[in-house]
Amino acid sequence: MRRKTVRLVVMLACVILAAPLVAAAQPAATIRRIGYLSPAWFALHTRTRDAFVHGLRELGWVEGQNMAIEYRYAEGSYDRLPDLAAELVRLKVDVIFAPSTPAIQAAKQATTTIPIVMDTLGDPVQTGLVTGLAQPGGNITGTAGFAPELGGKQLELLKAAVPGVTAVAALANPANANTPHVLREIARAAQALDVHLRRVDVRHAGELDHAFAVMTSARADALIVLPDPMVLGLRQRIVAWAAQRRLPGIYFTREFVEDGGLMTYGPDLASRHRHAATYVDKILKGAKPADLPVEQPIQFELVINLKTATALGITIPPTLLFQADEVIR
Repeated sequence: MRRKTVRLVVMLACVILAAPLVAAAQPAATIRRIGYLSPAWFALHTRTRDAFVHGLRELGWVEGQNMAIEYRYAEGSYDRLPDLAAELVRLKVDVIFAPSTPAIQAAKQATTTIPIVMDTLGDPVQTGLVTGLAQPGGNITGTAGFAPELGGKQLELLKAAVPGVTAVAALANPANANTPHVLREIARAAQALDVHLRRVDVRHAGELDHAFAVMTSARADALIVLPDPMVLGLRQRIVAWAAQRRLPGIYFTREFVEDGGLMTYGPDLASRHRHAATYVDKILKGAKPADLPVEQPIQFELVINLKTATALGITIPPTLLFQADEVIR
């Protein structure tokens, strides 16, 4: 009996001593690193950022378990993007997600080898980001969804909502490579609609008050805001000024309308960020960016803030309300 007891004790001791060795032999979980490069302000980017992370989680990528995200924000200063992109390259991230053309351009200049997943509201071919949509070539792929033609469509919708509009101020960031292409289409629509168009530039937050003064002196009776992440970060000031001046406006994303703007026509940024996660997933699993076609969303949402229309003394035509994907009452 004593021999059996001693043998059992020896066996248990061997198991206990061997346990750390077995654990050490198990391969540690590989943590893949994702770079997140944005020109926007961190504090104003929560909804889209969370959508991206949620999309990754749905595909099995969980922060702290098998992936880590290195966030880099330019806080509205596009001249910071090259340094932030270079920092991500030095960190040797596995893939860079760049939402917006300025961020994509900075990432492209920083690396030709690390895969870049883009989400741009512009035309990536016209701006030289990729050679084609079906075969992007190089190390960039992703989604592109605000064709310049949508700028013209926005002006048409604004004119349909407020037929008396004759002079429209187009607020644009000239530092965004998409701006000239979108402005060209808006100008074509303005000519067809017999609307005088006044371009007003804003390169950074410090120029916004001057832009307001220019639009006031131009006696614009409506406002169209071109797509740009820096401008998106200024939306509350823009919407508040438009309300004070009693100017109807159309914007490029629903965030403006949720903050009191009149109407928007464009893609939903959060759903696009969530979809971008599928590109990151494929690349982390071995796919090459050059083999992944650039996708263009075929659906755009028209959102109208009826409370704002009432405050401005505007009666939105029933036919336009019927077309709206959402009406905020």
